[in-house]
Amino acid sequence: MKTVAQILQSKEHRTVYTMGPTASVYDAVKLMAEKNIGALVLVEDGKVVGIVSERDYARKIVLMARSSKDTRLAEVMSSPVMYVHPHQTSDECMALMTENRLRHLPVLEDGQLIGLVSIGDVVKATISEQQFIIDQLEHYISGQRD
Repeated sequence: MKTVAQILQSKEHRTVYTMGPTASVYDAVKLMAEKNIGALVLVEDGKVVGIVSERDYARKIVLMARSSKDTRLAEVMSSPVMYVHPHQTSDECMALMTENRLRHLPVLEDGQLIGLVSIGDVVKATISEQQFIIDQLEHYISGQRD
């Protein structure tokens, strides 16, 4: 079973984009669009204080008829933030994401942000693990032992 550290190592794009909670929602959505990402981690004084996603924008700005230029991220961010550590497994991530309906989990080590895993990253790792098991079983069944 893959660990979060292994998932992070296999990611094509490892950059975690952050903003402060006093930035405008407009600036956050603009950055997410430019970088083609679905969430930003909000950091203040080196500590993770929140997370904001496209879902937050749709539900807390658009549907509430608020102005994205006049609304600060602190007003719409999800906090406290659920997170994982590098030694945790993909199964643990999947369980946390499923139980709490999350699509992104910051990865913290010694209180510092070192990465971000998405539901897509976790699903990709799970499929890879299952394919490996299938391949091993097929080799075993066909009698091709190494």
